[in-house]
Amino acid sequence: MIYDRQILDILMEVGDKGISVQLLAKHIYNCNSSLFFTPDLDEIRAYVQQYLLKNSKSSLSLVETTGKRGCYRLNTQNNSDARQLMIEFSESRHQENKEEKPAVDLSLNLFDS
Repeated sequence: MIYDRQILDILMEVGDKGISVQLLAKHIYNCNSSLFFTPDLDEIRAYVQQYLLKNSKSSLSLVETTGKRGCYRLNTQNNSDARQLMIEFSESRHQENKEEKPAVDLSLNLFDS
C-alpha cells in the first residue's frame, strides 16, 4: 500500500530513538489528509500496527522494537536494507543543507536618506 513507504520514511527521520505506533499513525494520517479526502485514523493505526508487527518478527527484520512498549525503529544493527535506507536519508539531508543558503537582499531600502 501507499503507507508502507511513508512508514519507512518517518522511521528514517526519527532514527535510533524510535517512535510510538500512535504517533506514527498520526503522521501518516496527516500526510494523507487533504481538503477533499480525510482517511480514517483508526484504519490507518490498525494498518501501521499490523505492518510493524509483521516486519519486526525476527532479529533480521527491517523494523525492531526499542524496548519500550509500542515503540519501533529501523533495525540498522542486523539489517543491511535498513542501513542503506539510513545512508540514503543522511546523504539527502546533507544535500538539502548545502543547497539552503540564505539569499542576500540586494533591494534598495526606501527609508534610508
